[in-house]
Amino acid sequence: MSTALIEPRTARLQLRQWRAQDRDAFAAMVADPEVMRYFPAPLTRTQSDAMADKCEALIAERGWGIWAVERLADQQFIGLVGLHVPQPDLPFSPCVEIAWRLVQHAWHQGFATEAARAALTVGFGPLQLAEIVAFTTQTNTPSQAVMQRLGMERDSAGDFDHPALPAGHPLRPHVLYRLRAAHFGEPAERQAPPAPL
Repeated sequence: MSTALIEPRTARLQLRQWRAQDRDAFAAMVADPEVMRYFPAPLTRTQSDAMADKCEALIAERGWGIWAVERLADQQFIGLVGLHVPQPDLPFSPCVEIAWRLVQHAWHQGFATEAARAALTVGFGPLQLAEIVAFTTQTNTPSQAVMQRLGMERDSAGDFDHPALPAGHPLRPHVLYRLRAAHFGEPAERQAPPAPL
């Protein structure tokens, strides 16, 4: 039984199913070395189309996934945000992760946090997930800042070497963040207990 299509909307953004016209903008985004700084390499057009096709197919199958993000002000594609079941050989699998990637001109405007919060609302609402994780390479402090703004907590004991990258690769060491349903929506400062007197 297929799940009804879920397309979250925020004050400024529409998270939606992928469209054919998204492919050019997506290909340009994932070919940008700065956007792909914390990934092994920029993607070719064939790779980017395959990734978009996979995102579209998973949303069609499940009703949710890694959505295309459209800015409502100008109906422009600005990236992807959503929920995904990652590869099973990660040490904390099975799980559902939240992920995001935006074009450079959409950075530093709060769009990643806004869209990610909408995705979390789906995960902890209609999908009734108990927990959602996020992970990235240790040096990707901008994404870690988004995780913290979402109220996610660093699980230092869960930090890991990504199995898709070879030993010695500078991006292989990864950090793991977690957010449980019971804590969603609490202030991010909840994570930091008061210092003892």
